[in-house]
Amino acid sequence: MNFQLNGKQVELPEVVDSVEKLLTHYHLQSRIAVVEVNKEIVRKEEYETKKLSNGDVVEIIHFVGGG
Repeated sequence: MNFQLNGKQVELPEVVDSVEKLLTHYHLQSRIAVVEVNKEIVRKEEYETKKLSNGDVVEIIHFVGGG
């Protein structure tokens, strides 16, 4: 599956077909993150059911702690 992730073209396995699986693929499933698909913010409750398609534009913003 090909789509744009944070401004870069990426190709991922076909099994990465939902927001939840995308976050798991990048090991972000347990972090606080905001996900936008095609300029629409996806609510956390919808991560499992929000499907991704070829050509989607995805932005992931995750928070990093530190001092």
